[in-house]
Amino acid sequence: MAWNSFIKNLFGTDDTTDVATDTATDTATTGIKNRNENLSGRNFKKQLEESGNGILLDVRTSGEYGQGSIPGAKNIDYMSPFFAKKTEKLDKDVTYFLFCRSGNRSGQACKLMHKQGFDVRNLSGGIDSFPF
Repeated sequence: MAWNSFIKNLFGTDDTTDVATDTATDTATTGIKNRNENLSGRNFKKQLEESGNGILLDVRTSGEYGQGSIPGAKNIDYMSPFFAKKTEKLDKDVTYFLFCRSGNRSGQACKLMHKQGFDVRNLSGGIDSFPF
């Protein structure tokens, strides 16, 4: 097996590819296919701009959020014990674009929100990979 194939199989992607990590159809309530995708900074920004109704969520702590965020982002701390309760009250008819410092917390938050029936995108690499 070639080295690139090994890395791709191990991590599910290489650094130039966006990967749909999970897809589910919620036909009972919306008939819309909800996705959970990890996106590069460039594609994250592009999909956010093209979404029309996308909501940007910064899932870092309030202290991290206070030090600076992507303009227009709302803060819901993934580490808060109330994260799931707060997110289940959100509108499921929009796409949510999540980010954190590295992409780990937001990736976990995307998995949880996707299970709750949301259409979500994760900024792979975190806030530093966003092209301001």
